[in-house]
Amino acid sequence: MKKLVWLLSVVFVILTFLGAGYVLYYNGAVNAGYAVIPMLFALISITYYKKIKK
Repeated sequence: MKKLVWLLSVVFVILTFLGAGYVLYYNGAVNAGYAVIPMLFALISITYYKKIKK
């Protein structure tokens, strides 16, 4: 379970950077949610990983 949550965290962080790059590439004309939503899920999964790691 820990490995799955860690893997999801990594995937969501990568998606966050890709989304931020996409928003910056289009000079902010696209929705910032492309970067914000994956970061939200990354924060949730990282928090959960820290909780189950103890």
